[in-house]
Amino acid sequence: QVQLVESGGGLVQAGGSLRLSCLVSGRTVTNYRMGWFRQASGNERKFVATISSSGTTTIYGDSVKGRFTISRDNAENTVYLQMNSLKPEDTGVYYCATVADWNTPFSYSPTAYRYWGQGTQVTVSS
Repeated sequence: QVQLVESGGGLVQAGGSLRLSCLVSGRTVTNYRMGWFRQASGNERKFVATISSSGTTTIYGDSVKGRFTISRDNAENTVYLQMNSLKPEDTGVYYCATVADWNTPFSYSPTAYRYWGQGTQVTVSS
């Protein structure tokens, strides 16, 4: 059974930083694409970042490029999202997700991801 558990969210002032963690169980992060999405209140879930199964390719949403970094610790089977220079518009629930199959191609759509964590709230005050 694949389980993803996010942590690290909280309240931060604009310009501050947070690091989100996603602990994965039931599979190895080195075998599957991992991603982060966020959902602001009343809005649809939107792509933030992804890291390939090899760990060599990362892709970011336009709004977070240059500010957020996705990474992983293979030994800990954990994926991270380092968020710097946070803005109020970064506020939302952040979800970690992974695909069903090792060869699932990259997609911005959340429908490409099979397994999801419960989410962690990030609030950026102005």
